[in-house]
Amino acid sequence: MQIHTLEAQQNGETDGSSAAILERLLSAESFRLVRMSGDASTGSGPGNVDQNGRANNRAGEDEQVDEEDDDDDDDNDFSYYRRRRVKTPKWFPAVKEPQEAGMRLLMSGEFGRVRSESRRQGQNVSITKAILASQSRFRQTPMQDITNSIVPNTNGTAVASLTDNIYCGQFSADSSFYYTCCRDFRLHVYDMTSPPTEPRQPPRPNDRWARRAVPDEPTTLKVIKMIQGIPGGWTITDAHLSPDNERIIYSSIDSTVHMATTLDSSTAQIPIPFADPIPPRRRALDRENFGIWSCKFSADGNEVVAGGDGKIFVYDLLAHRRTVKINAHDDDVNSCCWADTASGNVLISASDDTFLKVWDRRSLGSSQKPSGVLIGHTEGITNVSAKGDGRYIISNGKDQALRLWDLRKMRTNAEYEAVARDDYGIRNYDYRYGKYPRPKHWAHPLDCSVMTYRGHAVLQTLIRCHFSPAETTGGQYIYSGSADGRIHIWSLDGRVVQVLNRSKTLPMSFDPSGPEPPKFAGATTGVCVRDVSWHSREPVLMSVGWSNGYGGSIVARHEWKGLLKMPGALEDLVEKQRLENQEYAGWSPLRVPESEDDEDYIPEDDEDDHGDDYEDEEEEE
Repeated sequence: MQIHTLEAQQNGETDGSSAAILERLLSAESFRLVRMSGDASTGSGPGNVDQNGRANNRAGEDEQVDEEDDDDDDDNDFSYYRRRRVKTPKWFPAVKEPQEAGMRLLMSGEFGRVRSESRRQGQNVSITKAILASQSRFRQTPMQDITNSIVPNTNGTAVASLTDNIYCGQFSADSSFYYTCCRDFRLHVYDMTSPPTEPRQPPRPNDRWARRAVPDEPTTLKVIKMIQGIPGGWTITDAHLSPDNERIIYSSIDSTVHMATTLDSSTAQIPIPFADPIPPRRRALDRENFGIWSCKFSADGNEVVAGGDGKIFVYDLLAHRRTVKINAHDDDVNSCCWADTASGNVLISASDDTFLKVWDRRSLGSSQKPSGVLIGHTEGITNVSAKGDGRYIISNGKDQALRLWDLRKMRTNAEYEAVARDDYGIRNYDYRYGKYPRPKHWAHPLDCSVMTYRGHAVLQTLIRCHFSPAETTGGQYIYSGSADGRIHIWSLDGRVVQVLNRSKTLPMSFDPSGPEPPKFAGATTGVCVRDVSWHSREPVLMSVGWSNGYGGSIVARHEWKGLLKMPGALEDLVEKQRLENQEYAGWSPLRVPESEDDEDYIPEDDEDDHGDDYEDEEEEE
């Protein structure tokens, strides 16, 4: 800190003594303390980086918050390592009724089995009755008819604790593995087929000095392998497991992705370079260097798609060479994916320039123009995830919107180029400060998204979103992490089905499958949930939450629990049924109206005619 003003005068006299000057300054309160522009604690210095490791070159939050929020500036004065307090955006009304576009999707048959109206979302469904009824039928009941309505409904129980922030946490395709990657360049692979055990420390090295470097990180999961990654820039930005679960790739703020094995004890790692080869007679320092923010295996595990620095790449692992390089966007590519699991021809890229672009590798030979552009977000896009059918994808945006897209409704490249330079975002808005000011535009004028889902906070880091598993739910739910610690699960019709609060996650001493305690205050600090993953065959979610202190993350397991395991749920249901029975007992469809003021009053002539009709019906019977 620096004293901003060192001028003090009293009665027109000055004293050359520094002690006297300081005493007069303190008594007159004629100075204030300010931070230097390069102080790391202000979060606005030239060397400041966000939770994703990016340089902060934008203006401070004082230029983009409303006047009503000015009083809260002091609450956000955290140190460099502490996260700022997140304010969940309240500018958008809650969706309480099913949206027509979402209902059309549910009834289209492209998202699993079409359920009858009696089993639609929002109603109480007895799983026990459904199973018993299926046993009495001649034809076997499809699994989705039973599992479609089972959604994880608990705030979770801690199953692993790590000393640094986790940037990725996902199940494998068959959910037999669960893997995480941390900012300290360590990857953990857990066995999800083994039952949980008592909290224990993972295996530690025999060497005394190496053992000191391994932190104490208790877990109830079985650790298959801990991989020490090759250090790069700031953090591991993304990781992905191969379809056969034998290899894992991870990226950092570097132009090289690395691949390691998961099922053996080998420490060897294979580099996958995405930078241009160094020309002859050039120094190694002249090589192209940029950060990779996203990487994914192809469905067959033979190719890798990666995105970063406005470009998108494809690397052929069998040929050991880069096969595709596209100058895709005007800003960073935060996320990329394959559009379908059947082939590797269609790629999706999402960028901070607010656009998602669709690329068909079969047409890239003639020109590097996208096959189409998905327009709708007004701020940068943090994540894109595909359903896997080559038609539907979802994206999380810094405009606090999760959008569902149909690739058949994308805009043409000509339409995109006409509005490519138009800006509909908030001037000087920076999502890293934990606040989203009131927007002037809720969507781009050429919005072509099918549905929009809101309620979560896409702030501070690149929050991720996913479709629910197709095997058990048909992909009829969409879920996302949130910077305020509340995991949101939406139905396709737009309604929020479940909100799981990570600040109330139970400690590791509790059984994840046991009954929920009556009340639990939860953590005293805020939690930022960056990534969430849904088990492919069970109603179980795994989430990674950053603590609001000086680093560290907790992996939590969220299960679906019935009435017998939820506190007060069974009593509430019995009380509800009792009140409904009392209400119905006081009402009869054959009640005799007392006077002409009664809405059900029938004149005598009409009543006689009505009675004659009854007599005629009895005679016919």
